[in-house]
Amino acid sequence: MSETMAYICEERVTEEQNLWRAVIANTVEDWIYGPVHRQREAEHFLFEDQDDFHMVCFSAGMDPRYFRERLKRIRGSDGAEALARAS
Repeated sequence: MSETMAYICEERVTEEQNLWRAVIANTVEDWIYGPVHRQREAEHFLFEDQDDFHMVCFSAGMDPRYFRERLKRIRGSDGAEALARAS
């Protein structure tokens, strides 16, 4: 494989990871700020889903266990203070 092809493939992986990271960011935003039904759906996905959550995290280049543990700490802390630490 040529050097140019390797670069193109690498760029696509990065773009795909950015897409999945945006999906995760939107889900977290729904969990925090969305209407109640979206908050419940997001919370189920972030804290209970086993299959899709892991796939999305891996696709985003993230460790699903570490990410879920951080989310649990945010959920267990006081609202604004926890959000400030998470960002």
